[in-house]
Amino acid sequence: MTDAKTLPLDQWHRGHGARMVPFAGYEMPIQYEGIMAEHLWTRESAGLFDVSHMGQVELWGEGAAEALEAIVPGDISALKPGRIRYTLLLNEGGGIVDDLMVTNVGDHLYLVVNGATKAGDLDFLQAHLPGGIEIRHLESQALLALQGPKAADALARLDITALSGDGSTPGDLYFMQGGGFDWDGVAIGVSRSGYTGEDGFEISVPGDAVEKLATALAEQPEVKPIGLGARDSLRLEAGLPLYGHDIDEDTTPIAADLGFSISKKRREDGDFHGAERILQERESGSIAKRVGLVIEGRQPVREGAPVLNANGDAVGKVTSGGFAPSLQKPIAMAYVPTASAEPGTEITVEQRGKLFTGIVTPMPFVPHHYHRPPKA
Repeated sequence: MTDAKTLPLDQWHRGHGARMVPFAGYEMPIQYEGIMAEHLWTRESAGLFDVSHMGQVELWGEGAAEALEAIVPGDISALKPGRIRYTLLLNEGGGIVDDLMVTNVGDHLYLVVNGATKAGDLDFLQAHLPGGIEIRHLESQALLALQGPKAADALARLDITALSGDGSTPGDLYFMQGGGFDWDGVAIGVSRSGYTGEDGFEISVPGDAVEKLATALAEQPEVKPIGLGARDSLRLEAGLPLYGHDIDEDTTPIAADLGFSISKKRREDGDFHGAERILQERESGSIAKRVGLVIEGRQPVREGAPVLNANGDAVGKVTSGGFAPSLQKPIAMAYVPTASAEPGTEITVEQRGKLFTGIVTPMPFVPHHYHRPPKA
């Protein structure tokens, strides 16, 4: 027996042949026809993911962006309406409480946080934001992700138009843009974003309408439902960290190789949680750094496998690892001493008494294919 909650699409998943497993407190689909096939389908066509376990949160009130900036290093107050920013919730010591996406909706902020951490994130926001900021947890909203090079073609057939009445569609969005849309009389939020490295969309939809939308999407010839297994292998190839594995409260943005999330203005102001430590690490380097590894041979190394120095002492560890279907070789993310983080460096990893050689490799392992504006 399991105490896991069910998603609004639980029966829909089972009807499509999903194998369900507990994840982040929910029964979720791990795979349908097989992780390898689903992974490659998403890279070549379009995959439909149910990510309704994620936390969807709104922040309302004057000064919400400035208030949020006290606990994240991103420049939220400069975010224009309809724009999205990846940022990090930070504790007072500069450790990562969670990573999240923030959208300026116009009259409020919309946040998407990780499913396994959303309860703690809500408590953290409540504890650190001033009383004048209202925090709304959108528990009745579901969240779908349509990812892959043919995602825009499939979505275009659903006759989705902007709530603003300007005639725009989700296809007019570029990467890290979002807005409110109407689909068949249902108000939905659509962003051009995702967790696979491919072009794609994330769609916030009322829970009582999500089955109808999922069915309409899955009926498109480019689209197949995809499970958590392929979502994990896709994000690993894309070099994207998974909270609780590759990043956590003991990890700083610099060690996690997420320094890009700290804008120049926020670096200059230095007025966010853990700024002194983080900015010092940015100048002098952190003790360890998250890197990508290509593992020699065919056997993957898994999370927790120690990284060894020349004397056989553990000096780091693997945080994610698996076989990369797109590359047909094993890859991993690991924390290694910063002195060993240069691309091309050979790293020794131990797993079950066996030694493996990993080559430090720039991430992403597979190039991103985000839909960006044309260069001027």
